[in-house]
Amino acid sequence: MVREQNLFPDLSWELSEEGIVAGVDEAGRGPFAGPVVAAAVILDRTAIPEGVNDSKKLSKSRREALFDQIMSSALVGIGIASTAEIDEINILQASLLAMRRAVSALKIPPDVVLVDGNKDPDLGIKTRTIIKGDAISLSIAAASIVAKVTRDRKMCAYAEDYPHYGWERNAGYGTAEHRKGLSLHGVTPLHRRSFAPIRKILNDN
Repeated sequence: MVREQNLFPDLSWELSEEGIVAGVDEAGRGPFAGPVVAAAVILDRTAIPEGVNDSKKLSKSRREALFDQIMSSALVGIGIASTAEIDEINILQASLLAMRRAVSALKIPPDVVLVDGNKDPDLGIKTRTIIKGDAISLSIAAASIVAKVTRDRKMCAYAEDYPHYGWERNAGYGTAEHRKGLSLHGVTPLHRRSFAPIRKILNDN
């Protein structure tokens, strides 16, 4: 289905479906370290926080504020796939696993799920995959915020145990600071050994 894309996400996709609709998105497919986190959100359409948008288009402080509003006004499920699971089944399959866990964590099962991207996580219920869905659907945008903030907070906590990589600033992505930490202090249990840069360090050593 092709729709004209608005400048901001709206409820067009949600209103085109019958029953309870959840939006699903993930955060953390690209980093060198840490889990991948997915969120499923069923919005209360009478109490949608103002300014919900693709998490990548929001400042950190705005994401944090919207996270609190979404958590207090919507039904939210969060799913996580660990570093070990990423290495075992690959990052794509781990992302889909986290999505399934997020939907399963919802207190009310949805009738329809709108998923960001083009991969169906095989939820066993009606699913619509939407490319760039976080910029189109308010439910997916809300899920993108919840997933991003949840994962960022986890990486900040992990940074206290592994302080040499700047995870509180880079969330595990392969920044210059992170790469320098790897060269000086090596690989931690939270690094994704299946990712080429980490695998190369291990092979070189």
